[in-house]
Amino acid sequence: MAKTVSNKKRNEARRRRNNLTVILIIAAFAIVVVGMIIISQSNGQVDVTLPNLPAKPQPSGMNLGDPNAPVKVVEFADFQCVVCHEYWLKMESSILDTYVATGKVYYTFANFAFFGKESSDAAAAAYCANDQGKFWEYHDVIFANYKGENVGGFVPKNLKAFAESLGLDMTTFNSCFDSGKYAQKVIDDAAYARSQNVTGTPSFLVNGKLVYANDLAATIEAALAGK
Repeated sequence: MAKTVSNKKRNEARRRRNNLTVILIIAAFAIVVVGMIIISQSNGQVDVTLPNLPAKPQPSGMNLGDPNAPVKVVEFADFQCVVCHEYWLKMESSILDTYVATGKVYYTFANFAFFGKESSDAAAAAYCANDQGKFWEYHDVIFANYKGENVGGFVPKNLKAFAESLGLDMTTFNSCFDSGKYAQKVIDDAAYARSQNVTGTPSFLVNGKLVYANDLAATIEAALAGK
């Protein structure tokens, strides 16, 4: 009788060990699968839309056109601003073709990042691209990949993918971006915009006169006419 009880205990212990082994194997497998999913997601490629646009007229840093042009235009913009995106999509090319390419306007882009971290990061990334002579190309790629305000469209991974899509030196770009090289510059840009009474984007200074996109062409024409 004692031997039978002992055998039962050994069998029960063996069964428990087997069950524990199965549970541990399943748990280990689950951990491996979850880890693979996380790694896959973290290493996932970013789909970047490259705009098919003509070359900008006389690019020089964040400026376009002839510095001696009679009319100076400064655009204040936030890369996350939906109206800035609409201006880029529907109006910018016409302004550049009509006035900048013809030597009538000297055009400057000025960051006014006020929609949050993604705006500030995009502005800083654009400065890093400018260090490699690719500001306007990067500017266009940012707007071509616009998704909305603070929805993850301009997180660091995406901003770096934009740079890579343009063939930038990624060691240099990543060092510039990750170090926060232009973080203070972006803050200073916003302070300067406010000092010019800019309260929204896009806004434009036309020979010092503050206007919005719908009045931009008419204001340029008036400035050219000496009014």
